[in-house]
Amino acid sequence: MRARDDVVVDEEFSDDAAIVRTGSGAGVVLTADVIAPLVDDPEAFGEIAATNAISDVYAMGGEPRWALNLVFFPDDVLPLDVLHAILRGGARACARAGVAIVGGHSVRDADVKYGLSVTGEIALDQVLSNRGAKAGDALILTKAIGTGVVGSAIKAGVASADEIDAAVRSMTRLNKDALAIARRHGVTACTDVTGFGVCGHLRNILRGSSLSAAVHLNALPLLPGARKHAEDKLLPGGSRANRAFLEPMLSIAAGADDLLVSLACDAQTSGGLLLCIPAARAAACLDELRAADHPASLIGELHAPDGPPMITLDG
Repeated sequence: MRARDDVVVDEEFSDDAAIVRTGSGAGVVLTADVIAPLVDDPEAFGEIAATNAISDVYAMGGEPRWALNLVFFPDDVLPLDVLHAILRGGARACARAGVAIVGGHSVRDADVKYGLSVTGEIALDQVLSNRGAKAGDALILTKAIGTGVVGSAIKAGVASADEIDAAVRSMTRLNKDALAIARRHGVTACTDVTGFGVCGHLRNILRGSSLSAAVHLNALPLLPGARKHAEDKLLPGGSRANRAFLEPMLSIAAGADDLLVSLACDAQTSGGLLLCIPAARAAACLDELRAADHPASLIGELHAPDGPPMITLDG
C-alpha cells in the first residue's frame, strides 16, 4: 500500500522506477542504477552503464530528462584517465537520450562501479506499471538475451571479438524507439530485462497484474555465443540464483531445452523491453520493431491464472 497520495508507483510490485505526482499534478519518474564493468573498454562500460540506468524510465513509459553521475572508483590505484573515459561513455549515452547530466557523486572504492540517478517526466495517464497487463496480451521481447553469460565469457577471456561487439552494441542501444513503437500498438505494461532475467522481470508483471504466462523457449532471441558459453557452464552466479529463486513458479514442459530455461533466467545488463501488447496488434508491432532493426521476437502470452501466478516454459 502506498504511504502517500503523491506516490503513484512504488516498490510493491518491483517496478523498474518510482513515479510520483508533483503539486501541479505532473508525473515524475525516479530511478538509480549502478553496475560493475562487464567489458574491458572503460568508455564502452560507461556507455553501457548509462544506457542501462536510463532504460528504467523508458520501461515506465516516461521520458528521461536529467541525471546525476554515481561513481565508485579506486583513484589511488587506477589512473584518472580511466575514470574520464567511463564518464565520456556515460555522457555519450545521455546525449543520445537527450538527458542532461547535472551533477553527481563519487566515492573512493576498491571496485569500479558506475551508473546514474535518472529523473524523467511522464503524463500520469501514460504510466506503464507492472499492474497494467491484461489476459490475452502477447509478450514481445525487443533485444536478444545472453549478456550475463557472454559477460562471464569476456571475464574468462574466451569470448570472441564478434561476440563482444554484438553484446556491446546491444547493451548500448537505447530502448527509446522501441517504447515509441510499442505505444503505437497499445502496450499495456512493460519492463526492461536486466538483473532478474526474462523470467524474473516477467514475474513482477504477473504479480502486479494477477496473471500467469506461457513462454516459448525456442522463440527467445539469443546473442551470438550465448548458447555456446552456457553449454560451457559460464552462466554467472546471479543467473543461477535467479533460476533457483524462480523455480517454485516455473512449470517446465516435458522435453523443454534445459539450457534455454537457464538462459531465460540469465541476469542481463541493459537488456530490451519486455512488452505486453494486445494480441490483435502483436504481429504489426513485431513487424515495426523488426523494420527498425530490433531483433524482436514474440516469446509468449499472458492468461488468467488457475491459482498463484505461474510461468509455463515450453518449446
